Amino acid sequence: MTESGMTDLGMTDTGTRRAVRAFSPARVYAMVLRYVYLLRGSWPRILELIYWPTIQMIIWGFTSQFMATNSSWVGQAFGVLLGAVLLWDVFFRGQLGVSISFLEELWSRNLGHLFVSPLRPLEWAVSLLVMSFIRVMIAMLPAALLAIPMFGYSVFTLGLPLAAFVANLLVASWAVGMAIGAMLLLNGLGAEGLAWLAVFILSPVSAVYYPVSVLPGWLQVVAFALPTSHVFEGMRKVMFDHVFSWSEMAWATGLNVVYMALGAAFFLWAFHRARIRGSILQTGE
Repeated sequence: MTESGMTDLGMTDTGTRRAVRAFSPARVYAMVLRYVYLLRGSWPRILELIYWPTIQMIIWGFTSQFMATNSSWVGQAFGVLLGAVLLWDVFFRGQLGVSISFLEELWSRNLGHLFVSPLRPLEWAVSLLVMSFIRVMIAMLPAALLAIPMFGYSVFTLGLPLAAFVANLLVASWAVGMAIGAMLLLNGLGAEGLAWLAVFILSPVSAVYYPVSVLPGWLQVVAFALPTSHVFEGMRKVMFDHVFSWSEMAWATGLNVVYMALGAAFFLWAFHRARIRGSILQTGE
């Protein structure tokens, strides 16, 4: 190659490198388009964007509305709100305990290895529930005990009703966790956001921080169809009236039986569908 040819080639390479190094709006647009397509192809991701500000607005809007119109309640608000927070976390941690154990298998792409063994889907589901219970105990007992010296409040003053509240919230959380597991089997990790969102979707109609009567009439119908709302209504009756409501607990227990059966059936059906499609071996986005 002649010296002039080498010079021309060097100039061309230099020009190419400069063009590559230069900021390119077209490349930015291409990447934005990629992420838009990724977002558009996953409805759980879109739901997550809309979800957080909307839920915060609804929860604290109803809470503020109730406290503004019930001044006699304010004097006991601290204990009721702290108790509600601790019990709500039982529900949240219970559901998350099922979902996280499930997600850990998806993240490591280990489902195929699990089911090469004699493990049955029902046995796996039961192990997820046991792990959820362990996670809840590890998370909640230190928090409940720490509230005593820090705030002078003990959730254990609820006495035996506390066991009924915790049991019902755990079972309700397991039903939700089973349903989320089914969605993950059907949609892959694109539905991962549901593990963090699902519980809080139920929060406004679970009457955690305010009674069901604060809700609009049509939402009260939804609230009373949830076991969680009956648990928190029962909690407030214990704290305000010092009465354990057997009717609230009966409703919560009955609804939990129904939802747990539906959640388990949905999970097993989704597992069967995933096995037929072969997606257990390649569960991903």
